[in-house]
Amino acid sequence: MTELLGLRTWLNENLPELARRYGVPGAAVGVLADDQVVEAATGELNLRTGVPTTTDSLFQIGSVTKLWTSTLVMQLVEEGLVELDAAVTRYLPDFRLAEERAGADITVRQLLTHTSGIYGDAFVPTTRDEDAVCRYVDDVVPTLSRDVPSGEGMSYSNSGFAVLGRIVEVVRAKPFPRLLREHIGTPLGLRHWAPTPEEALLHRTAVGHVPGRGGTPEPASFWNLPASLAPAGTVLAMAPRELLAFVGAYLDGGGKLLDAATVERMWRPRVPVPDIGMLGGHLGLGWMVLDWDGHRVLGHDGGTYGQSCCLRVLPETGIALASHANGGENAAFHHELVARVIDRLVGLRPSPLPTPPERPGEVDPERFAGRFDSSTVSLEVTVRPDGSAVARSEALTAEARQLQPEPRVTELVRLDDDRLISTGRLFGAHEVLAFSGGGPGRPATHLFHAGRLTRRTA
Repeated sequence: MTELLGLRTWLNENLPELARRYGVPGAAVGVLADDQVVEAATGELNLRTGVPTTTDSLFQIGSVTKLWTSTLVMQLVEEGLVELDAAVTRYLPDFRLAEERAGADITVRQLLTHTSGIYGDAFVPTTRDEDAVCRYVDDVVPTLSRDVPSGEGMSYSNSGFAVLGRIVEVVRAKPFPRLLREHIGTPLGLRHWAPTPEEALLHRTAVGHVPGRGGTPEPASFWNLPASLAPAGTVLAMAPRELLAFVGAYLDGGGKLLDAATVERMWRPRVPVPDIGMLGGHLGLGWMVLDWDGHRVLGHDGGTYGQSCCLRVLPETGIALASHANGGENAAFHHELVARVIDRLVGLRPSPLPTPPERPGEVDPERFAGRFDSSTVSLEVTVRPDGSAVARSEALTAEARQLQPEPRVTELVRLDDDRLISTGRLFGAHEVLAFSGGGPGRPATHLFHAGRLTRRTA
């Protein structure tokens, strides 16, 4: 108890300073330890209105929602209504992708582990009604391609999780927000949370912030990304305490949500993830599985338009941390907060975020130079005579140009034999490009960047 009281004091004293350092307008954090929750909040929910952040304020949790979608899927698995290795077409007979006959071999497990290969960033709005996910899977998914063949490797797919959400809707015969409420929110007795934007209006809710003129944060022009991808993390919002209640069920062997055997099944490392700083380790079923100096750590990260969330769980100690922010250099903010809190509680720290070497070696043009294309974005790496490199990414479709209107140029240096790192920072962290295949001194066959896997095309 004394340790938790000390943590509460530490958070109240240090959270405001961390938020100021990283330009975060408002933040809220919750720590679960010894079956108790310690909370703190700082800053403003909206710089335009000046409403203060409180511990019961709602923040969007972004892709941490994927853990909730995974839970809904695994509840169906426990009930014998869904099989992980069954084809998606068993539950969605009309499921297909753009290529002829593509998609027939994709399984539920591949969707859960981001190994389906489906292009993942088609943030296309459909409707704002309960049929938003249905319309996405029926109308948008058939226009998508696979960036890599199914099973070739981990490639983060928001679109794939929309398909999972639709499977749950069809099997349960209810819309996704109602399923979140009936199968997770109500059993856990959640109060400060919102599975729809309309419900978020009933709470003290954060607004995202994006860089404005001169880099100063300003409120985002809209609150949520399309509801068509709600199962991937475009809508769900909550206070840290409610997210920790969800985690607490897992730490309690599944609690009111799942069986203990299912929890361990989901937390088992299955698919290796290249180390690009923010991911790394493995994927389980929905969950990220990390290794901190021999200690198993579970979690997920989430980001929407100007909001972000970081969740880390140490199952062997019963400790979990939920960190929410509404702008600024959120990657660096979450990383330092998590590192300092977990170090204080158990003397354990994650690896530092990657930074460019003081004296980087020359970039091998044979291995790194080339073009790597997804179905919507082309990224070309050029190696200069001085041994440095530059990456130029360009959107290939009208939809992708909405997210990246102009080509983006990133300066790179060598990090190691298989990775390049940006000299500048994005959201407080240096981007890492991980190359694989081909072997040392030979052209890499694949590029892993921002969680997406693409093949060399030139």
